[in-house]
Amino acid sequence: MIKLAILGASGHGKVIADTALQAGWAQVVFFDDAWPEVAENGSWSVVGDSSSLFDRLSEFDGVVVGIGNNRVRLEKTRALQSKGAKLTTIIHPRAAVSDSVKIGAGSVILAGSVIQVDSELGVACIVNTSASIDHDCFLGDGVHVCPGAAVAGSVRVGEGSWIGIGSSIKQLVKIGYGVTVGAGAAVIRDVQDDQVVVGVPAAPVTQ
Repeated sequence: MIKLAILGASGHGKVIADTALQAGWAQVVFFDDAWPEVAENGSWSVVGDSSSLFDRLSEFDGVVVGIGNNRVRLEKTRALQSKGAKLTTIIHPRAAVSDSVKIGAGSVILAGSVIQVDSELGVACIVNTSASIDHDCFLGDGVHVCPGAAVAGSVRVGEGSWIGIGSSIKQLVKIGYGVTVGAGAAVIRDVQDDQVVVGVPAAPVTQ
């Protein structure tokens, strides 16, 4: 039996679980730090917290973090790496991923998404439903490309950045670390670290 552990009993975790089953995993078990108050996630059981998972890593053929928050997901993934967990990448059978793409451990590629030739994704990335990443892109660790977002060719995205739902990134743009791109934004120029950009064309939010 091919058995997967997911840390994070969230809605995103449920999507990962469903994707994993469609991709050929036979059994999915959840762990969450809200356990035992949270004992189930949809039709799946929550059987312990992070510490429990660390103690039971040998029982699982793969482990992935099902937490949408980029910072937390990356922290938990790195903690699992330090414990020797078998971090796995989950790819939906209806995603289109070029054979030349490099995908870091613990990343999730969901239904309808497209990743084109010679792109590279870091550890614990999410390419969400129907998102697209064109050729020669680089995504740092912990990046989330939200549903329906479109990233054009040769774009670079820094660690922990969030590319909002339905947004678009022009070719050759460089996006810094910890950036948030708002829903529906059109990014046509480089974005500095830790900025929030919104609108068409996208501009930084000022306080």
